[in-house]
Amino acid sequence: MFGIGPAELIIILFILFICLIPVWFTVKILAKAGFSAWFALVTLVPVVNIVAFWVFAFIPWPNVDRTH
Repeated sequence: MFGIGPAELIIILFILFICLIPVWFTVKILAKAGFSAWFALVTLVPVVNIVAFWVFAFIPWPNVDRTH
């Protein structure tokens, strides 16, 4: 009576998929910038993700050539 049926399982998988899309995009951006992909887990923490993106926008990136 209170178990998880096929409809609930599909809804749970859909919500999980929707929640993981920003993490996947963040992994791609971090990899291009030269940072570890593990920082993408910060996107799952509600307030910390905003602060992390703000810090990420203003710190020097490792992949940028500063010799010019």
